[in-house]
Amino acid sequence: MTTPRPTAADQSGASEQAEYAAAPGPLLPDESTLNRLAAQIFAAMPSASPGVTALAATPTAPAPRAGTSPSATPVGGAAAPPGGATPEPTVPGWEIDPAGPPARTAPVHTSPSTAVPSAAVNGMPEPSSSIPQSLSSPRGYSGTPATGIPAAGAAVPAPTYATAATVAPESAAPTVADPSTGVIGSYAEYFTPPLPAFTELLPPTRALDSAGSVPIAGAPAFYFLDRPTEQAQAPAPSSPFYFLESNAGRIAPDPRPPFDVYAVRNDFPILRERVNGHPLVWFDNAATTQKPRAVIDRLAYFYEHENSNIHRAAHELAARSTDAYENARDIVARFLGASSSEEIIFVRGATEGINLIAQTWGRANIREGDEIVISHLEHHANIVPWQMLAAETGAVLKVIPVDENGDLLLDEYTRLLSDRTKLVSVAHVSNALGTVTPVHAIVDQAHRAGAIAVIDGAQSVPHTRVDLRSLNADYFVFSGHKLYGPTGIGVVYGKSEVLQDVPPWQGGGNMISDVTLERALFQPPPGRFEAGTGNIADAVGLGSAIEYVERIGMENIARYEHDLLEYATPLLAAVPGVRLVGTAREKASVLSFVMAGFEPLEVGKALNEKGIAVRAGHHCAQPILRRYGLEATVRPSFAFYNTCEEIDRMIVTLIQLARSRR
Repeated sequence: MTTPRPTAADQSGASEQAEYAAAPGPLLPDESTLNRLAAQIFAAMPSASPGVTALAATPTAPAPRAGTSPSATPVGGAAAPPGGATPEPTVPGWEIDPAGPPARTAPVHTSPSTAVPSAAVNGMPEPSSSIPQSLSSPRGYSGTPATGIPAAGAAVPAPTYATAATVAPESAAPTVADPSTGVIGSYAEYFTPPLPAFTELLPPTRALDSAGSVPIAGAPAFYFLDRPTEQAQAPAPSSPFYFLESNAGRIAPDPRPPFDVYAVRNDFPILRERVNGHPLVWFDNAATTQKPRAVIDRLAYFYEHENSNIHRAAHELAARSTDAYENARDIVARFLGASSSEEIIFVRGATEGINLIAQTWGRANIREGDEIVISHLEHHANIVPWQMLAAETGAVLKVIPVDENGDLLLDEYTRLLSDRTKLVSVAHVSNALGTVTPVHAIVDQAHRAGAIAVIDGAQSVPHTRVDLRSLNADYFVFSGHKLYGPTGIGVVYGKSEVLQDVPPWQGGGNMISDVTLERALFQPPPGRFEAGTGNIADAVGLGSAIEYVERIGMENIARYEHDLLEYATPLLAAVPGVRLVGTAREKASVLSFVMAGFEPLEVGKALNEKGIAVRAGHHCAQPILRRYGLEATVRPSFAFYNTCEEIDRMIVTLIQLARSRR
């Protein structure tokens, strides 16, 4: 049989063990046997006292340094700029309190509002990575605050925002800390009185209780947090030791630290904002992402200590600025798996990057009658530049169709290719539907047809690891602001052998090696494509953003966001009147929907009244929406700082809206 999982209220350490040990029954052993068994079990538990020696040591993940977080970046002196050498990657993880979590009379969900800041090297308060061993999912747990345990005598600041309820005993109504005052108030600010239909929408473990809040004890398990373990067969329920014995025989814990969403949220100052009296929920990540403290501090440091134009100067600030800028280029090359930093060109964003390719390689190689292939999923930025080029050269634009789910029809793509195909350009991830396209197969087939392959990675780099040596694309573009970096900065990757023969797009300073009144000689790539004073500071900020997500781990980000998507999709689909648009087999954390009786803009405004930011419109992807007979949709899109509580708030608001017109 399955061993019952103890509730948070039962997790009071030795008192619970003693309760089981004292249970009457014919299987009760003598005192010495009980002590030996208890010592073995306690030694194997994560919160075991240092004084207890385990029978067999098991490997565990190394605990991170105290006071560190993904945003711990040195800022404060020119000797150690944040844009310098890449720090050793760290991941928010566990620092176990040897004493274990304090006893609770009821399960308590600790929000970031109870975070206790620690001193950081840059003078800014930084969250600790210490979180309780009892955490089982981002949704609910009992124990110490997720972002740290206060040191003796430390003052606890007033809460600045809250994302989850504190569950009170049954006799009391659920309460939540008011983000502006720290006063404990009614949970009704976030959830209205119970909605019968919503209790049917939520999974059984997340059904609303009578006060309209989501019980914490029944939190869903995230597969990358609660990984399967090999467990000895559970003793018969008649045994008074079934709880102790069922913990024996487990394999070593997963060496990867769990994902601590609340420690991450503390790195994003804007998430403390309130909109219309409610804590901000940022579900507009496919449009732009919010910026962590590491990026904000890095930009401030650049302007305070390094600001100068790059190259061609003998003074110190020019050397610092040049080093920071070129270090950012190296970071991008490593992040993408490029062969060399010389394959990385800084531009304003993915839109400018695609235009650069069209106006350089395209003009030099596309002729009348040649064919350019795109897909029906594309953002306008990957449609209009090719339309302009086709109109200028007489080339033909062909389109890969999609099915009803939003998946590309690869058989049709194969039939579109011919000896006239010169270029294939597709999005890695659809910004409107979230479809993940099979880019490896697309690139391979393009090359077999003799064409070059361009991949728009604006929507993929925030969600998954990209390895360009494996992908083998000729060009790859993305925007920094969708990767937690500044706006106005983006990247074009081009294979070295492709870039060598490509003419420049713009002329001016920086991109030349010599100029006379009769002729100009151009720099080799990438300098050839970076005319004028570039966006130096924001390139440096992009490098800091990449280092930030690398410290968290792209695999951790991908797993967590996938689970948010899987959690939200069935709840959203079950809201009365909702029609999901785009249900491809492989999706990033993007949802698109329409709601019967409401224009998308009306839905967006209703959500905004509750502090929930989503995109409502055509998402600069009108062709794919019209494929489904639509002019606009509502698009919530998730990032790794979002939570299940925030999804719940959106679902409740949508149900209220649906019922307002019955």
